[in-house]
Amino acid sequence: MELTKLKSEINTFLKSINYSLYDLEIVKENKDKILRIYIDKPEGVTINDIVEVTKLINPFIDDLDPLQGTYLLEVSSPGAERELRSEAAIKHAINHLVHVDTFNQSLEGDLINFDGDSLTLLVNNKKIKLNYLDVNSIRLAIDFRRKK
Repeated sequence: MELTKLKSEINTFLKSINYSLYDLEIVKENKDKILRIYIDKPEGVTINDIVEVTKLINPFIDDLDPLQGTYLLEVSSPGAERELRSEAAIKHAINHLVHVDTFNQSLEGDLINFDGDSLTLLVNNKKIKLNYLDVNSIRLAIDFRRKK
């Protein structure tokens, strides 16, 4: 099955049970082929969510039969320091602490704006604007500064 179609099918299923597809990957680790599905929801993902989604999605994936041969199904959360892999994910991270690596620097600060062409971070009370094309990676960072 084509990866785009597989993502669409899984995303539709997850939405029906009030989750969203963060990402999906097919990897080979040792001799095992793994279909890894990263799920998300607004309030975050718990281990109970992982168990519930695994139980519910397993028969759905069996019916889809997306990969030839044997493979393992793994459902996971994207993690607290998840990589922001799309423009939509970056926009969703506005007002959160992020870690950004560019070609010549690493920065950690509050993402205060993203317009598709540039990111604006607040780092030590200074606004820093970065060209999005210069960003090698961006991920959420755990914020130990704020008391909840």
